[in-house]
Amino acid sequence: MSTPILDLELSAPVNLRDLGGIKIAGGTLRKNLVIRTDDIAYATQEVADSLVEGGLSAVIDLRSPAEVALTGRGPLAQFPVAYHNLPLINDVSRSNPQESEGFTHAGMGQMYLDIVENSAAHLVIALNIIAYSPGATAFHCAAGRDRTGVVAAMLLLALGASDEDIVEDYALTGANMGAIMERNRPIMGAMWQALGVDVPQPDTSALLRGGMEESMEMLLGELRERHGDPLLPLRKAGLSEATVQRLRQRALEA
Repeated sequence: MSTPILDLELSAPVNLRDLGGIKIAGGTLRKNLVIRTDDIAYATQEVADSLVEGGLSAVIDLRSPAEVALTGRGPLAQFPVAYHNLPLINDVSRSNPQESEGFTHAGMGQMYLDIVENSAAHLVIALNIIAYSPGATAFHCAAGRDRTGVVAAMLLLALGASDEDIVEDYALTGANMGAIMERNRPIMGAMWQALGVDVPQPDTSALLRGGMEESMEMLLGELRERHGDPLLPLRKAGLSEATVQRLRQRALEA
């Protein structure tokens, strides 16, 4: 990977959590299998060491190529940890929901639906990585909220979690939004500049207010209304029953 454009001060993620403990088909999702987080490309050395010591064997980076070019892989690049860049949005400058609902919870829900229906193949690859990696897998975007939230939702659907538990996990990010935005501020400004996007700073204040459950409820509801089976877009893109069963087996192993 090329040298990162930015020389950033390393900082600990503020939205990192193990998905262990969520109820799934047949029991409870075990710890040390899947970790969702905000950007770990500029996590501290201590965080990288802790993740690897805890059994991390793969990282799924959901950011766009432009975002990856800014920061690279960070301290985890020095470890024998598999790295997979699966951009769910190829051009972040063209993906913002400003043209429809704006940066609101409803606007984000529509964006999530677009991701599932238009980036299903990458979501399938992500689930296969989790299913077949020998250790734990961490997946992240920038905030660990939107693209990361979609992957978490698809994984939990495949594992047989209820919509209520999927929404509850997603909403845990709400309490971290202020810290997430503060941590990401230097990155976002540099990214827009690097992309040559001359637009006013988007108003994301609505995302700091309550009710973020609406976004995930909208995604799950729309998927069921459109497809019946909310995983149907992924199944059409290659998600096999063998992978689903492998995920459930790994999720329940002691």
